Amino acid sequence: MDYKKALTDRFVRYCRVKTPSNRTSETVPSSECQFELAHMLVEELRNLGLEDARVDDKCYVYATIPATKGYEDKLALGFIAHMDTVSDYTRDSIRPMIWPDYDGNDLTLPSGRVIRVKDFPHLPSLKGRTLITSDGNTVLGSDDKSGIAEIMTLVEMIREEGLPHGKICIGFTPDEEIGRGPDHFDVEGFGADYAYTVDGGAEGSIEYENFNAASAEFTIYGKGVHPGYAKGVLVNAALVAMQINDMLPGGDVPAQTSGYEGFYHLVEMKGDVEEAHLYYIVRDHNLEKYHQRLELLSYIEDTMKRAYGDGVVVLKVQESYRNMKEMIEPHFHLIENAIKATKTTGVEPVIIPVRGGTDGAALSFMGLPCPNLGTGGYAYHGPYEHNTAEGMEKMTRILFELVRIYRDFDETTA
Repeated sequence: MDYKKALTDRFVRYCRVKTPSNRTSETVPSSECQFELAHMLVEELRNLGLEDARVDDKCYVYATIPATKGYEDKLALGFIAHMDTVSDYTRDSIRPMIWPDYDGNDLTLPSGRVIRVKDFPHLPSLKGRTLITSDGNTVLGSDDKSGIAEIMTLVEMIREEGLPHGKICIGFTPDEEIGRGPDHFDVEGFGADYAYTVDGGAEGSIEYENFNAASAEFTIYGKGVHPGYAKGVLVNAALVAMQINDMLPGGDVPAQTSGYEGFYHLVEMKGDVEEAHLYYIVRDHNLEKYHQRLELLSYIEDTMKRAYGDGVVVLKVQESYRNMKEMIEPHFHLIENAIKATKTTGVEPVIIPVRGGTDGAALSFMGLPCPNLGTGGYAYHGPYEHNTAEGMEKMTRILFELVRIYRDFDETTA
């Protein structure tokens, strides 16, 4: 079977379904459009023979491949990806573009945007591959529809090649991009002993360290009066918002940090004289430094209260997820076996800290140890997003090899 073609066809079909989650929504899921993809996946899973495939009322998709006879006592292994995308660059229809035999040079998209080698130095390494992009007006949706396509093709590959295996559990979540993916995940009903999220970058990447993360919102309530008679009375909410942002360390932003360095990221600001809002995400791998970041936000709130009085500046902090490292290390066979599967497939494994988070971070603290694997994708969350059919095929074969490894794995001797 031509798995590369199957992956490409699936991936393009999934990407065309717009599924942006909505940070401001209080519904579950945060956007109804995610159900369209969920129902599509359930139908496809059932056509692949997974009779228990289902989507619940909160848009979580679950399915199981029962263990091959004689392997019922083996560890149950799960694979998880998310259905939503970011909301940025999703206004227009998503038009995936396929570029066979990519030449490794700068690529001009139909929108006029250019994917440049100087911005993405890995591009020459993709020479000769089938590159997949959007038309440059939208995100592609590779985060994480590439992961979904790989898991779906894994199911097909297991069936086509007759690989004996233990129980395999499949899960697709909504709202990962706004930090709510694990909120209603049924860990017990999912039925896996261990799992992998397939939600990373380049093929071969293995991730078990991630940011400690929170979101923070400053709301500023101003006092408007005629500017000609404003002295001592006017409180300009927009100017107070600027003052708040100036109190944060200027270098602690995504554009100036890397590796284990944390940051404050201003993701949205809006307002006027009467009322203003600042929305941040706060990230740090180190738990102590993460708490220090949150303490600085509280200090800023207190400082503004002393300057302008109670009720003018209100801070709301919502913790999102924690670094999964402490939950993965006691089960380090998850990483060792991922390394083994990657090398067996002919890909060089790269263990890196996630400068972000995955559903697996929270799921690990919910009793399902769940590191993250790559998908073959690059430049997520913007119009330069791209993947390759070959990278997705390599990742699918890594997943296939993991199924083989855990079929024969004895945790008691690990």
